[in-house]
Amino acid sequence: MEELTVLVARRKDARLPVYATPASSGMDLHADVDSPVVLGQLERALIPTGIFLSIPEGYEAQIRPRSGLANQHGVTVLNAPGTIDADYRGEVKVLLINLGAQPFTVKSHDRIAQIVFQATVRVAWQEVDALPESARGQGGFGSTGR
Repeated sequence: MEELTVLVARRKDARLPVYATPASSGMDLHADVDSPVVLGQLERALIPTGIFLSIPEGYEAQIRPRSGLANQHGVTVLNAPGTIDADYRGEVKVLLINLGAQPFTVKSHDRIAQIVFQATVRVAWQEVDALPESARGQGGFGSTGR
């Protein structure tokens, strides 16, 4: 498996992201809050993690929901997947929303999301008058069946 070195700085008590298992593709992100944050039903909040990254050019970090939070509490990442570009140097924050029926409390060091690193490519547009045909054609939004 390829390994990517990412520079990271953190506030004093912030936890570094960690892989839960050797085969995990995402690392758990932890909240770094001064006091608990309560999310009522349909409320959202930008939760700090206390970490700052320097991602190498040609890569991005994606912020994704944790399946356990979504399944057990209805809490998810609102802009999933959130993208952190290689040139961003601010604090990594997670936009959580509570879609559950009960209030949800985020405390410092709680696992709130996952971070996954992906290679990126640059697109060079080549404008044409017509696109080549394909078997699917213009069918979309359910056109391939169930």
